Amino acid sequence: MKYKIIDKKYRFITAFDTKTGAYVRSGVIDKNGKDTGIDPFMASFPHLIDVGIMGHCVHGKTGLCAKAGIGCYQNGLTIEKPNMKLKDFIWIAEQCNGKCNQFALGGRGDPDQHENFGDILKVCKENNIVPNFTTSGYGMTPEIAKLCKEYCGAVAVSWYRNKYTYNAINMLLKEGVKTNIHYVLGNNSIDEAVERLNNNNFPKGINAVIFLLHKPVGMGLKENMLRISNPKVKKFFALLDLKYPFKIGMDSCNVPGAINFCKNIVPEAFDTCEGGRYSCYIGSDMIMVPCSFAQNQIYKVDLRDKNIEEAWNSKEFEKFREKMLRACPECSNNELCKGGCPLIPDIVLCDKKERKIWFC
Repeated sequence: MKYKIIDKKYRFITAFDTKTGAYVRSGVIDKNGKDTGIDPFMASFPHLIDVGIMGHCVHGKTGLCAKAGIGCYQNGLTIEKPNMKLKDFIWIAEQCNGKCNQFALGGRGDPDQHENFGDILKVCKENNIVPNFTTSGYGMTPEIAKLCKEYCGAVAVSWYRNKYTYNAINMLLKEGVKTNIHYVLGNNSIDEAVERLNNNNFPKGINAVIFLLHKPVGMGLKENMLRISNPKVKKFFALLDLKYPFKIGMDSCNVPGAINFCKNIVPEAFDTCEGGRYSCYIGSDMIMVPCSFAQNQIYKVDLRDKNIEEAWNSKEFEKFREKMLRACPECSNNELCKGGCPLIPDIVLCDKKERKIWFC
């Protein structure tokens, strides 16, 4: 199914293919109906919502993340809250019908272990929303893989380098699910990333490897954070210019690095931080923030008091956007980068003299 959203407030059009996941966005449309080519700063309603359906990690006591060298940014080992109630999820989905393209199901644990996982996927379909999610793969079963094939756009398996990682990938591929690998990139994993890219050493049949920049949030250590001065960073991004039998993707936090180091990626492919502009996060406690890493409570809006559209237009979200609007005004790459991450300036892979961030 293909459909488009006409944003009358910010004067642009988006088109989304629910089968392929293809998403395109026009520039701002002028009064004569022509595309100006100017990228609209934001939408009047989020096009993607990260819905944290998991309030606790059912595998938390096993320490899967820690054993894999990944610090859970949601503090899954120490925080246990109730999972999102099905009725709350339905309330969210019904508001998004015809306005939001995708849900990224997540939270403090594997979404496929939610007690109402099958119902949640069905609710998405009923409201014309494509669900995607990331899993450790530890609890993946053939039955869950079948549900993914029926309802999901894509499923990402976290690269935990374990038998269950490969088992989950194989189960999903067997069912014909578009399967990605999510690879957290930090000081402890960049050498492996370079080696695997150099030798094309990722499981055969996957759709893409998505590189996620390590952030010192939750249980994530600052010592594991990459710096632009590290020569390995330049080496890694140079490899992204090459072709592989699978697609290469990255989270928006990596965009400054790609801008500074990649030579063969067209500028139109870059999409910097969408938090508060085209996406947001809603936790199992029904707290909405511009980004799932915004855990300092400054930008939170309680959806028990407001609906999604009201939260989107709140003063809290405007304060978040202001940081991007004011960042690096003299940089020629301002429109592509917008200063990088507005939450954690230290992770931004840029050392240009024009860099100027705004604190609030």
